[in-house]
Amino acid sequence: MSYLWVALGGALGSGGRFYLAVRLNGAFPWGTLAVNVTGAFLIGFFGVLTAAEGRFAVSLGARQFFMIGVCGGFTTFSSFSLQTLYLA
Repeated sequence: MSYLWVALGGALGSGGRFYLAVRLNGAFPWGTLAVNVTGAFLIGFFGVLTAAEGRFAVSLGARQFFMIGVCGGFTTFSSFSLQTLYLA
């Protein structure tokens, strides 16, 4: 069942990434920069708040859905690499 939750989160994250990249990219890929910085912050923030000794008790499935699925799909490194190649 966790595969399904991660896949669903990945679809949401990828859709969000595409939306922001289309809205913010110009000559310089501002959308990619914004997505990667925001996604990295969210993974760290959520990870600290929901860790075993964290402030909020969240199930492993919820952590996988958000951190691996949503944030992983949102901050995919391949788009960053491709746009870096285009800039070079």
